[in-house]
Amino acid sequence: MELDHDQLHKLLAVLADSDIQEFRLEGEDFRLEVRRNLPATSLGAPSSTLVTADSIPSSIPQQTSKVEVSSPGNPPPAVPATRADLVDITAPMVGTFYRAPAPGEPPFVEQGSRIGIGQTVCILEAMKLMNELESEVGGDVVEIVVDDGTPVEFGQVLMRVKPV
Repeated sequence: MELDHDQLHKLLAVLADSDIQEFRLEGEDFRLEVRRNLPATSLGAPSSTLVTADSIPSSIPQQTSKVEVSSPGNPPPAVPATRADLVDITAPMVGTFYRAPAPGEPPFVEQGSRIGIGQTVCILEAMKLMNELESEVGGDVVEIVVDDGTPVEFGQVLMRVKPV
């Protein structure tokens, strides 16, 4: 079994829209595991989504595999537990997080900014495509969790908003 990048991307999108918490796919030369919303770790912090691959399929170019799949030894950083009154804005895909529309331009939002539903809050770059992420909640940005230019995983918390 071989997966090309488009098939992998579609598979992850389907999983994102489902209630599936854990998924494993194995082929002759690879194993893909996707886990999300895992119980708290021993340190008390919730685990982020984890996508691992024991061997990356030869049909996926190496430069994209570094962005699309993280190795088991390099999990995403743990994010402290969120307050019950805050809503997490999470990454709907794997990519690179950018706070501004272009280098040198002001960020879409700052900590303390008030945002509206449908307002662009960041850009996620995936395969040289710039995907604007629109907020699904209106409120005040309490925390921006990810640094500009940082690779992010599917489901990783990007920022926290206090709804109004």
